[in-house]
Amino acid sequence: MAIRGPRLEFSVGAFLLLALASLLVLAVASTNQRFGIGGGDYVLTARFSQVGQLRKQAPVKVGGVTIGQVADIQLDPVKYDSIVTLALDGKFKDLPADTSAGIFTSGLLGESYIGLQPGGDPDVLQSGDEIVFTQPAVDLIQLVGKYMFSGGGAASGASDNDSTGADAPATEPQP
Repeated sequence: MAIRGPRLEFSVGAFLLLALASLLVLAVASTNQRFGIGGGDYVLTARFSQVGQLRKQAPVKVGGVTIGQVADIQLDPVKYDSIVTLALDGKFKDLPADTSAGIFTSGLLGESYIGLQPGGDPDVLQSGDEIVFTQPAVDLIQLVGKYMFSGGGAASGASDNDSTGADAPATEPQP
């Protein structure tokens, strides 16, 4: 004998709606989107001469732990530098004023991210401040091209002298 009725149907429907809502929250959370939960955004800017493959919503990390994301990338029309806006979690608003920022790549050909290295200054960066110490992105293709076409394949330190050590400096006798 099966029990059916409006209460059972309502309970099953409510359970299914909660399950779907949970899946939606999980899907959004796994793509690094936020619902404004947590301590608000703490906004900093950094100026780079080269951003490489850095994109909006790229992670911002300290010690390998994600603490925010890249909110915007703009070009300064006067200095032609890239100005990167970082949106950090409000829990990390006590970054020292001498914090440095660099653009790094996860693995050999992975995604680019901003790595922050906190300094030791007792003063802290306020929301809206600029990180002064920056390291631009390294262009791997350009480095490989320089090495391959600049004669970098020759052994460094090799000389035309024979390998007998005749030109080696004499060692002083030990007392």
